Amino acid sequence: MADDATTNADVLNQQAQGQLKSIIERVERLEVEKAEIAEQIKEVYAEAKGNGLDPAILKKVVALRRKDRAKRQEEDAILDLYLSAIGEI
Repeated sequence: MADDATTNADVLNQQAQGQLKSIIERVERLEVEKAEIAEQIKEVYAEAKGNGLDPAILKKVVALRRKDRAKRQEEDAILDLYLSAIGEI
């Protein structure tokens, strides 16, 4: 198995190996940052909940604000159509 790894490593030249290692290390650092940011977001939602706000609704508001207004209106119209079709409105 070690011979296979050595053989495969020989396929990539030194420059390519360096680029590969650099990219992997950058992604790993970004994954750590992403986890830290996710924890901070979780803390903000906990703070909001402590102030009497509903985190689930806040998440929906954030998601809606992220969408293009025209796209959101189109989705809302289709949702209304579907709900109407099944007698929910």
